[in-house]
Parts: sequence; C-alpha cells; structure tokens
Amino acid sequence: MEELFYFILLEVVRLGAQLTYENWGKDLPVFPIGDPLKGSLRVLEWAYSEYEDDLVYACSFGAEGMVLIDLISKVKPDAQVVFLDTGLHFKETYDVINQVKKRYPELRIEMAKPDLSVAEQAEQYGEALWERQPNQCCNLRKIIPLERALASATAWLSGLRRDQSPSRQFTQFVNKDDRFSSIKVCPLIHWTWDDVWAYIRRENLPYNALHDQGYPSIGCDKCTLAVKEGQDHRAGRWVGSQKTECGLHVQP
Repeated sequence: MEELFYFILLEVVRLGAQLTYENWGKDLPVFPIGDPLKGSLRVLEWAYSEYEDDLVYACSFGAEGMVLIDLISKVKPDAQVVFLDTGLHFKETYDVINQVKKRYPELRIEMAKPDLSVAEQAEQYGEALWERQPNQCCNLRKIIPLERALASATAWLSGLRRDQSPSRQFTQFVNKDDRFSSIKVCPLIHWTWDDVWAYIRRENLPYNALHDQGYPSIGCDKCTLAVKEGQDHRAGRWVGSQKTECGLHVQP
C-alpha cells in the first residue's frame, strides 16, 4: 500500500509545476521512509524526475558522499557532481575522487576551483588566512565557487544528515535554500552514521582512507584534525575557533 501511495504521489507531482525557489511552498512532495533506505532512493527518483540536468550534487567525497553517489548512479548514472577543490584538501580526498571516477565513469564530476590560487590568496590577504579569518577563507574557496556552480541550476543535492550536528537536526528532504536562492534536496536526513557505514561495507564502496585514522568529518587539511573516541564527529573541524560550519549550509 505504501509503495502504491508513493508512485501515485510521484505522478501527481510530475503533473504539477516544477518546484523552484520562487514558488516554494506549493505542492511540496512527501516521501515515505519505511523502506530499508529510509526514503533516500525515492527522494532521488523524484528529484531527478523534477529537475533532470538542472540538479547538481555538491559532494565532499566523505562517507555520506560515497553512499549518495552510489544511490544516484542507480537513478541517473551521468549526474552532475561538483567538488569544491579548494587546493587545500588532503591527498586521500583526491585519491578517493579518482577511485569514484573509475567506478562510476559516466558521472560528470566538476572540480570547481576558487578564483585565487592558494599562493595568490596569500599575496592578497596574507599568509594562512584560514587561521586568522576562517570565514573569509571558506567564502573565497568554497561559497563563491559553489554560487558559481549553482548559478545555472534550479536545485542541488547535499548529503546532510540530521544527527550530524544541532544545526542540521531540522533538515527536511526538500528545503528552501535562501543562501543560494535554490532548492536543496537532502536524501540522507534519516540515516545514522552506522547506517552509512553498513551501506558502504555491504556495497563494497570506496571511501576516504582518513576515515580509518580518526577523521569522521573531513574538510581542508589546514582546518581538520583527527578526533578522539567519543568526541563529536565534527570536533576536529576548525579547532580552537568558534566556527562549526563552512557556511554552505548556514542560512543568511
């Protein structure tokens, strides 16, 4: 009965106007979550039916990213994926991107770079901007490049999960994103960290080797440390500052 309800709902949504930032609140989709994938595949099926090539996945290639890429490959093998290549990532992150390219050759992965190289940024703003003004560094190397990548897209995908942090606990499957004037689709909101790793192991997915070295959350190498057992998964990000988010998921 739940399956029948879902497919009827999907057809109803298809007949309506496309959900955009401008008409937010009209005919919002509802997804059942009683299946083993907690609604994630259904959300992706709706999202690619709704937006097709106007949907971009902004992927950091962390553990959640591996799950989402594999699920996306079942719905749209040639999906557009953007990686914010800050020039400050760990070698292991680039290694896993290369593994993903080999496993999913149809994916269109864009390495979105900032306007300034790391050396040019140091010349213009001073050395180690990430230590003195981390918000400015993230703005230059992440937020502005994503703004550019999403400029021609109607919606984007994110691997946010509700249990990642207090600021993410109210995330919905489909969200109005005022930061990028877009629709943000988050298929994994009901997944736990254990769910993520159970799927990775079951499907034998590639993943960042740093996850085995105490790095549950992986960003730029200048602003990410390993965490101790029992610490919050994001405790290794921007250690010594009040910063907890890079800004991509913070609403203005």
